[in-house]
Amino acid sequence: MWTIPNILTSLRVLLIPVFVIVYFLDWKWAHQAAAFIFWFAAITDWFDGYLARRLKQSTAFGAFLDPVADKLIVGAALIMIAHSYNSAWITVSAVLLMSREIFVSALREWMAESGRRDTVQVSFIGKAKTMAQMLALIGLLSELEYFMGFPIYWVTLGKILLVIATVLSVWSMCIYLKAAWKYLSAE
Repeated sequence: MWTIPNILTSLRVLLIPVFVIVYFLDWKWAHQAAAFIFWFAAITDWFDGYLARRLKQSTAFGAFLDPVADKLIVGAALIMIAHSYNSAWITVSAVLLMSREIFVSALREWMAESGRRDTVQVSFIGKAKTMAQMLALIGLLSELEYFMGFPIYWVTLGKILLVIATVLSVWSMCIYLKAAWKYLSAE
């Protein structure tokens, strides 16, 4: 059970309270440190999947915990940016992104119980949404517009990517729903 991929996934779960605490510290670089922790967690998400396939260390525990870890840390980050920015656009995006995750998770669970798990497989749009969402959250968590006096516009880019992630999120949800609709609407 304690394979390298499962250790990385478990580390991601353990990093969630650290990530939240660091973000709210009364410290000059707290938000940037929290953004780094979030970035590190996002990288471990990619590595645990890659290593599980490459080392042939896929386990039922890893298959269960990996998406849970992703949703927990992303949910925490969305709540934190909605709180910090106090913006209707960011809050609406955060609510839509979290709602979509709950909806698609429930849809996948129902389809799996119905023996139709392959109907709602992860699509390219879903992967693009995840990439845009992760980059958006890193930028928004960091609150950096300048680095060492140079403009980098992380927050501005983060806001744009958050809107893109939200659009892709709703779009992919509609695709999954369309694929499952004939089973959901059956008598």
